Amino acid sequence: MPHFEVRIHEEELNGKVEPKLVLALTEALVKVYGEQARPMTVVELFGIPRHRWGIGGVPAVVNAPIVSLNMREAALNLPGIDDAPTQLITSVTDAMVEVFGESVRRHVTVYVVGVPAGRSGVGGEVDPSPTN
Repeated sequence: MPHFEVRIHEEELNGKVEPKLVLALTEALVKVYGEQARPMTVVELFGIPRHRWGIGGVPAVVNAPIVSLNMREAALNLPGIDDAPTQLITSVTDAMVEVFGESVRRHVTVYVVGVPAGRSGVGGEVDPSPTN
């Protein structure tokens, strides 16, 4: 299950941007993996007040979102999807620019985290099962 966690200045979240951001990030994943990825995509937004976010030793003044995409490691090496991590980083960055404008592009950080088989689970069951 692809899972986005976005840390962003609380002040950037205004009640109108959240649905746009959830949709744009979902579309970014669909762009790389196709429609089958849509129903599995989870997006969580975490707002952090500017005075609690520092860059270079001082409170941040620019919008510098951090996006982590956690997914099964095997999905990063599927046949027919060339260099998935690069495609994902580009697509996710473009999604953030779509929502916040071009000025945010150079400040967006994207982490693509591949979770090895047997290191995640749902409902108390290891996913995927080690016997698969």
